[in-house]
Amino acid sequence: MAGDPLVSIALCTYNGAKYLQPLLDSVLEQTYKNIEIIIVDDCSTDATYSILAEYSEHNKNIHLYKNKHNLGFVGNFERALSYCNGDLIALCDQDDLWLPEKIELQVNAIGNNILIYHDSEFIREDGVGLNKKMSDLFNFYRGDQPEVFLLSNCVSGHSILLKKELIKYVLPLNKDLYHDWWIAYVAANHGAIEYIPTCLVKYRQHETSDTDLLWIKSEDKYRQMSSAELITRDIKWLTQCVNYSENKNPGFVRAFYELYINRINSYTAFPLARFMLKNIGLLFYIHKLSKAEKLRRIIRMAWGLKTKNLWYKYVKINERKIIKSINIDT
Repeated sequence: MAGDPLVSIALCTYNGAKYLQPLLDSVLEQTYKNIEIIIVDDCSTDATYSILAEYSEHNKNIHLYKNKHNLGFVGNFERALSYCNGDLIALCDQDDLWLPEKIELQVNAIGNNILIYHDSEFIREDGVGLNKKMSDLFNFYRGDQPEVFLLSNCVSGHSILLKKELIKYVLPLNKDLYHDWWIAYVAANHGAIEYIPTCLVKYRQHETSDTDLLWIKSEDKYRQMSSAELITRDIKWLTQCVNYSENKNPGFVRAFYELYINRINSYTAFPLARFMLKNIGLLFYIHKLSKAEKLRRIIRMAWGLKTKNLWYKYVKINERKIIKSINIDT
């Protein structure tokens, strides 16, 4: 495909030997041939680097680097991006499987958009399909309204093809946040996002996955997260968004952020609930929920954390009274 833009595929690896070979084979089998594969290994202790070295020796379009010290995911990802020469950059995880036409279809469809992504099929650890895809969980968004990403995300890193000009706006990354959430949010502030409603990646779900959309991991982890931990996570994300200097609609983000923060030290948060109800189409676009469920969540947000804490305290006190009154011998 002479004359087609160079696509850099950025792959960060760390102890990924178990699934690495089929992933590399699927990337090398792309129908779009003008690609370079940038691989940065973050001091793996398994066979990852030896596998990469063998592939690199036999494929001239693979450029392999190894960190002298472990940089962690964010540092390694930023380093991989710094080596990318293409006008277009695709992100790659070390344990998925790519369909052969993935890059070709994305390059042909990106047009004037700054980022394009696609649907993905979930597969088990052993590669068997789970009969479920990303679009079963989320409404995929196309457009240029970053506000839709304030409460959720439908853009997975492995599905992203972006124009290199976006990188300068995305960096530096925050190690406490999901990089794909941030890339999608920033992209919508600087251009438009497009998607392809076709599964172009087989998205492997297993115990060591960074993301766990199907709750393959133990649900105890999620049950053990307190309201305070969940709120802290949300505040970190919203703080990152409100402090972004290139916000397209800073007034909206600031208003939502301040209302959310005010809920923490209040008994009621009716202004927040009204704001969310007024903008329900934006804030809940990605959530694949019924209208009734969206309204239920908004009503729940109308109560401040002080009220919630009082309620939990009341429930726990009465639970202890009930247990004591049962008087069961142990």
